[in-house]
Amino acid sequence: MKINKEGYRIILTSGAVCLLCWGLIYYLIDQHANVTLLWISALLLLFFWFFIVAFFREPRRVKIHDADLVFSPCDGRVVVTEVVMEEEHLKREMLQISIFMSITNVHMNWVPVGGEVTYFKYHPGRFLVAWHPKSSTENERTTTVIRTPQGEDVLFRQVAGLIARRIVSYMKVGHTAEQNSVSGFIKFGSRIDVLIPKDSELLVEIGDPVIGSQTPIARFKRASE
Repeated sequence: MKINKEGYRIILTSGAVCLLCWGLIYYLIDQHANVTLLWISALLLLFFWFFIVAFFREPRRVKIHDADLVFSPCDGRVVVTEVVMEEEHLKREMLQISIFMSITNVHMNWVPVGGEVTYFKYHPGRFLVAWHPKSSTENERTTTVIRTPQGEDVLFRQVAGLIARRIVSYMKVGHTAEQNSVSGFIKFGSRIDVLIPKDSELLVEIGDPVIGSQTPIARFKRASE
């Protein structure tokens, strides 16, 4: 299993803390009278550490390129599909698709469309639960806008949740982003909003599970249609 680079420090730190905790338990109790407790504590700490390691797993996935499609930027479940007014940058009505990532999902993020990064901004903020309606505008988040070669503007937000306290984005204004390349990472539970032209064809419904970089969530409307 490949581990994402964003997890190296946390994995090493948590491993050291687990060893320290077990050492304290070993030192403070009667080892002969409490062998079972030693084994149980060791197994629980090992399970906790393996959970941390697994959280930062980096799956191998086939890169799919299709200029007509918008792909899910993360693993998770669709929680919002609605037309909203985008107030931060594009200043127009957009179709919003929001995907909630549970703490057990892979938390890598991918670029939903290919094109030039025309806007990026980090917003400090609160840590409401990620499915709260106000989390898109009040929580810590990043906003990225990509303009495709066909001229469509696609905005996506990494939104921190109740537990998430660290958002990592690799997006930079002026760079060309390849569709379904890695765009960043959110640590420990969160959501991503994708805003696309409102006349796009929606390919998912609320409650649908999606796989990052693999599941198409919408299709652009072309002039010939």
